[in-house]
Amino acid sequence: MPQKSNRFLTALAAIAALAGAITLAPDAARAEEWSGQVTLYGWGAGVTGDLTPFTGAPTLSFDKSLTDVLEDLDGAFFMTGLARRGDLVLFGDLTYSNSSRSGLVPPGIPAAGGVTMKSLTLAAGKRIDAGGGTTVDLLGGLRAWDIDGKITSPVLSVAPSTSFVDPILALRVNTPINDRWSLLGYLDVGGFGVGSDFTAQVAVTANYEVNENLYLSLGWRHLHVDYSDGGTVFKGAMTGPLVGATWRF
Repeated sequence: MPQKSNRFLTALAAIAALAGAITLAPDAARAEEWSGQVTLYGWGAGVTGDLTPFTGAPTLSFDKSLTDVLEDLDGAFFMTGLARRGDLVLFGDLTYSNSSRSGLVPPGIPAAGGVTMKSLTLAAGKRIDAGGGTTVDLLGGLRAWDIDGKITSPVLSVAPSTSFVDPILALRVNTPINDRWSLLGYLDVGGFGVGSDFTAQVAVTANYEVNENLYLSLGWRHLHVDYSDGGTVFKGAMTGPLVGATWRF
């Protein structure tokens, strides 16, 4: 417990340091109105990894190849939102994925199971103008998880579930390529033993400006979590291609 408390304090200190770096814009910038955007993505990502419901229970593995991910995938999407006023940035991200799998678990017992992963990320930070139209957002916040699993076999039927919250630190970079195209990169890390042992996310998209309000995106996203509590262990990820549309207002 002391070790986990120390990690919690370290994570809070890191987020507090970032928050302290977020300053309000000058008076002229404070008069700026809020702007925002909402993006909805279709995501070819199933849950990959290993789920062990308790000590001594069979481990259900989800294959990591894209073909198997798409076969196992029952549904996945995510939505992001961003609001900005001056250099103040508010960011939100909602993710859902549901995958099922059947096969054999040691010592060759037929089994079926599934994992549903939901996460909600909320963060705030400061936008930095890097020049040439490139912007850099430094963010700190929290990611809440809800993970539900199920393993069924002739000798066992369990449905472990867990919910927890991770602190995160994030970096978001947007840079133009030409008048119509831009690249967006996002990276965050967190957990630090507070909720999960470790969580990380990376996404890269190429974005096309249809008009001043509508953008279309194509890219790749990977979201990872490594969680253990007692005998329950889940080391998994959602990864795959994505296509999305953004409405700016």
